[in-house]
Amino acid sequence: MQIVREFLSDKSGATAIEYALIASLVFLAASGAILAYGESFKNMYSFISAKLTPAIG
Repeated sequence: MQIVREFLSDKSGATAIEYALIASLVFLAASGAILAYGESFKNMYSFISAKLTPAIG
């Protein structure tokens, strides 16, 4: 019974879990931004490539 009490009162893993949650939220936000703006970036780079190709030779 004492082992269970010690396990429940141990707070050392809480920080690791908090950092994991923060990292997952950052990942989700970055993924959402890439999905939302991916097509726009593709079009922009295609436009730049089309303009630079004749200039390079």
